[in-house]
Amino acid sequence: MPRIVLADNLDVLPTLASASVPLVFIDPPFNTGRVQKHTRLRTVADPEGDRVGFGGRRYRTERLGAKSFADSFDDLPAFLEPRLREAHRILAPHGSLFLHVDCREVHYCKVLLDRIFGRDSFVNEIIWAYDFGGRPKNRWPAKHDNILWYARDPARYTFHYDAIDRIPYMAPGLVGPEKAARGKTPTDVWWQTIVPTAGRERTGYPTQKPLPILERIVRVHSNPGDLVLDFFAGSGTTGEAAARNGRDFLLIDDNLEAAQVMARRLAWVKGLECVGFEPPALPSLQPRF
Repeated sequence: MPRIVLADNLDVLPTLASASVPLVFIDPPFNTGRVQKHTRLRTVADPEGDRVGFGGRRYRTERLGAKSFADSFDDLPAFLEPRLREAHRILAPHGSLFLHVDCREVHYCKVLLDRIFGRDSFVNEIIWAYDFGGRPKNRWPAKHDNILWYARDPARYTFHYDAIDRIPYMAPGLVGPEKAARGKTPTDVWWQTIVPTAGRERTGYPTQKPLPILERIVRVHSNPGDLVLDFFAGSGTTGEAAARNGRDFLLIDDNLEAAQVMARRLAWVKGLECVGFEPPALPSLQPRF
C-alpha cells in the first residue's frame, strides 16, 4: 500500500521487517548550516507593476507563501548512522541503497557506509551535474551533487540495463546515423537540470529533486510491484517516480509541510494512505497520467 508517514524516521524504521525493502533512496539534509527556504511567487499584469516583461508590458509580483526547514547538524554522520544501519537491516538480499549528498559531506558518508555495508558493497558514485544558479567570483561554482550507490550483496543486485534511458551523443557525426538515432547509455555523470522555477513539476518545497533522476534509479534498480522507501522524503519525488513506474512506496518525513506537499502531489495514487496527519483538502499538485 502506498503510504506517507509523518514521523521521525528512527521511530518508523525499526518497525519494518528485515530484508523486506528492495530499494531505498534518501536525500537527507546536506548540513549547509542554513535555513533552506523557497518562496512561491506569481506575477500578474499591472501597468504600475515592479517587473517589465516582453514588449515592455509591466507585471506585479505577488508572494504566495514560503516553505523552509533548518539544515544544520553538529555531526551529520552521527545523525545518519543509526538510520543507515536500519536501512542496511531492512534491505532485501538483492536490494540497493542510494544516498544523495553533496561535496561537503560525501566523503564522511562514504566512510560511514563502508563501515556499515562493507567496502565491497560500494558500486558507484553518481555525479548529478547541473548548470543553474549563481556563480561566485572567488571559487569554481559548485554545480553537482553526489549519489552513493551501495548494494546489500555486491554479488547480486537488481540492475536492469535495458531499462536505462538513452541520451544523445555529443558528437553524433562520429558514431554514424544508426548509433546516433539510438543514443547512448549514461555514464556515472548524469546531466540534468534542476526543477524549473515555473515548471509543472514544481511543488514549492525547498531542495526538490528532478523527477528524471529518481525515475532512472527506480526503473533500473527495482522491479514492478517492488516497495521503494524514502525516509527523508521531502517533496515526494521518490514516491511519484515509484508510482509512475508501477512500484509501491513508503515515504517518511517529520516535517508537516513536507507531508502535506506529498499528499497533494500524490493524491492521484490509488489507495494512498496518510499516517499521522490529515491530508490537505486541496486539489492534487499533479494531474493524472
